[in-house]
Amino acid sequence: MERVMNMDAVSDGRKYGLEDMVKVGCNDCAGCWDCCQGMEDTIVLDPLDIYRMTGGLKKTFAELLDVAFSLGMVDGLALPRLRVDGAGDRCVFLNAQGRCSIHAFRPGICRLFPLGRIYEEDSFWYFLQVHECKRKNKTKVRVRKWIDTPEPRRYESFVLAWHDFLKETRGLAEGPGGEEKRRGYALLLLRIFYEGPYDPERDFYEQFAERLSEAGEARRAL
Repeated sequence: MERVMNMDAVSDGRKYGLEDMVKVGCNDCAGCWDCCQGMEDTIVLDPLDIYRMTGGLKKTFAELLDVAFSLGMVDGLALPRLRVDGAGDRCVFLNAQGRCSIHAFRPGICRLFPLGRIYEEDSFWYFLQVHECKRKNKTKVRVRKWIDTPEPRRYESFVLAWHDFLKETRGLAEGPGGEEKRRGYALLLLRIFYEGPYDPERDFYEQFAERLSEAGEARRAL
């Protein structure tokens, strides 16, 4: 999901890479779960999130639909979003003690917070959202450690490929019949990248590359 924002108003004005230190450490969020409530349905899930969650919860996409996530339109595409429930729009995986019950396989946006991403032509940087986390006296943590994802360089390549693919797909709405064409393609993307089960024994990034190729061929056929 792309947003237009005034970076001077929301960040500390710096761009961070994997090896940079950034003030995000907050003592394991002890006693605080503000970022897990009041979030409405803003946590859009990418294919890696689904791979992690279906594997971690030992359930299929269909079994988790309406339980762990719901479908909604995001920039004209049908994408799953993490479910919230109850008073305060709390994440459904926030337990009674205010802790994340799926922390080991939590979504990428949750791993990133309070960092965000700013995309350039063929890369992206991380930035610190200075108004999002209210904890004081944060400590410096290396970005690589903070996002807590194996093979971070491969992960970044995936993030960029997915971002670019979605951006290109949104362009299908341009021209005669474009909106109808995009709606049909959006449903196809849902099947290719989300509904089709991933093999937990196989490398995710290899499976993603195969599905990306399949989706690209389908798009060229339109």
